[in-house]
Amino acid sequence: MNAAFRIRHALPRLRRALALIRSAFAATLVASAFAGAAVPSHAETLRVGATAGGIPFTFLDLKTNTIQGMMIDVVTEAGKRAGFNAQIQPMTFSSLVSSLTSNKVDLLSAALFITPAHEQVMAFSDPIYSYGEALIVAKNDGKAYTSLAGLKDMVVGAQIGTIYLDALTKANVAKEIKSYDATADLMRDLNSGRIQAAIADGPVVSYYLKQGLYPETKIVQTYHPTMVGSLGIGMRKDETAVQQRINAALKTMNADGTMQKILVKWGLGASAQQQARQ
Repeated sequence: MNAAFRIRHALPRLRRALALIRSAFAATLVASAFAGAAVPSHAETLRVGATAGGIPFTFLDLKTNTIQGMMIDVVTEAGKRAGFNAQIQPMTFSSLVSSLTSNKVDLLSAALFITPAHEQVMAFSDPIYSYGEALIVAKNDGKAYTSLAGLKDMVVGAQIGTIYLDALTKANVAKEIKSYDATADLMRDLNSGRIQAAIADGPVVSYYLKQGLYPETKIVQTYHPTMVGSLGIGMRKDETAVQQRINAALKTMNADGTMQKILVKWGLGASAQQQARQ
């Protein structure tokens, strides 16, 4: 009797305890669900190929020993908005496309133009920034160049994998065409007199000269770019979902002013496309 009485009176307390446990468990599940939505336990990591030379778009920062630049800032911010971490992997410009198509990297974010030739083997995001080439010569060269025809019988340099090297080859006016892995390499040769002229990315050369580098060279002001191209983030052709996510992120970056802030940070003005509309 006493035992039955104690059990009867203990049951309400047991039921209340079980109810509290169930409530606490449910609350934990809800909290976990909300925490997971706000901060994913692990974000997708995509390997991004970028070059160590090509300032202000991509370059090796010797202070931090990391690849920095405008295109690094863009792909990093786009990744945050698209739900992936950008893991930057340095490589030479000439190996960018082959690294992507051989699955060594997942994306490319560098001074790489969206061209018909590139689009045959890879896909791109929407255009990010457009610009043209610069013709660079020795500082004491007073000739008023207006086209590639003015380079007749000269030793001229251009970077491997660029449309500039192709254009010089097709023009067939130079005495000799020297190819380089990086813009900095051809600028050093021009500065020391080993070549007489060079064709390279206008913003890259302008950045070098503003920093006081290669003082024995200059950009030819009478020459106007004819090979204007647009930069985009590259990906494999079958990565349509990634392409859509990146394009959506880029759209919001343009809309909220983030893209403009990145351009200003790296000393880049309006792109060639924007200038044409003005």
